[in-house]
Amino acid sequence: MSNLSLLLLQIAVIVAVCRLATPLFAKLRQPPVIAEMMVGILLGPSLFGWLAPQLSARLFPDSSLPTLSMISQVGLVLFMFLVGWRLDVGHLRSIGRLALVISLVSIVVPFTLGSTVASVAWYPYAPANVGLLPLSLFMGAAMSITAFPVLVRILDDQRLLRSSVGTLAVACAAFDDATGWLILAGITAVARSGSVAEAWIPLLALAVYGVVMMSLVRPLLWRIAHQRGAAFGAAPADFGVILIVMLLSAWATEVMGVHALFGAFFAGVVMPRATDAERAFSASVEPLVTALLLPLFFAFSGLRTSVHLISTAALWEQAFLILAVAVIGKGVGSGIAARVMGTPWRDAALIGVLLNTRGLVELVVLNIGLDLGILSPVLFSMMVLMALATTLATSPLVSLIVARTRPANAGSLTLVS
Repeated sequence: MSNLSLLLLQIAVIVAVCRLATPLFAKLRQPPVIAEMMVGILLGPSLFGWLAPQLSARLFPDSSLPTLSMISQVGLVLFMFLVGWRLDVGHLRSIGRLALVISLVSIVVPFTLGSTVASVAWYPYAPANVGLLPLSLFMGAAMSITAFPVLVRILDDQRLLRSSVGTLAVACAAFDDATGWLILAGITAVARSGSVAEAWIPLLALAVYGVVMMSLVRPLLWRIAHQRGAAFGAAPADFGVILIVMLLSAWATEVMGVHALFGAFFAGVVMPRATDAERAFSASVEPLVTALLLPLFFAFSGLRTSVHLISTAALWEQAFLILAVAVIGKGVGSGIAARVMGTPWRDAALIGVLLNTRGLVELVVLNIGLDLGILSPVLFSMMVLMALATTLATSPLVSLIVARTRPANAGSLTLVS
């Protein structure tokens, strides 16, 4: 079988299984990302490779994985660009004191807890050549992640997106998303440089890049959008400009030693908001990303995840410790912060559950850690299981909290006009 025919067969199998699994998980009130995460893991050595090792080796040989990875990376670049474009920067500027405090706690507490525990409990399971500082910083950052797109989808499914608690959760998640990627950019620069002392060059380059994007690229794009008016984004030439900015931004951050995904995200942040371009771009690109490219990324992540690597009681103890640190740091920490700030118990619990969801964004971060050599395959597998567990639990827990408190707190669920 030629390389092209094998690639086409791999894509067909991955997309077909994802499409079959999506309606099944929808019946369980789980978003499509959960179905795709599960399919990715099941197609890997955790199940398919265990049940049919020879067939798995023929369908997904190791030699074919780099090609699958490159295609999925293109999908992630497009996805992170859309996430950045949809980030309400104006909302972040006007974020209230309540949302700001909850957001800061939901980043600082899991980061501190994760990095501290990593330096004590998880360092023995890291790759032999990785330093304690990069591992601790990365694990802290990975514990701080909130899957903003998944959170919005869950709120929409629960009809809470425009409620007061939904608005607060979205504001906190947006702030977490932006802050988390900035932290990750710095950690990636440190990891690729080898030490903090040697990371000043990529960090300085990152600062210059940020200044150029905000002071030159952003005004230029807004000037073009202003000249084109409401028609901006409708012409193929506009799409070309948008794609060139996205790709060059991703290229720049990759070359400077940060990561291409950060450049794609930041390119979305500087895009003009007051036009129909984002809607037109999403309508053209997003179906391809969600139906084809992201499932390839989930499958690639699943092929790198093996539950069988967690083969001893000690390793399973570490896996449960990772889950506990994630839930306590992010979920409990943000929930308590919301309650201390005067939020009702029901809303505080919802905030904690919602901000604890991780989903696709966490998998993106974990794959970066594995590619950089910060995570070992066993640590990567443990973290993937944590991401899956926290995301799986979100919708049922939100439904349970809302169902048990709706009669007594019906007023707080009223949608905002």
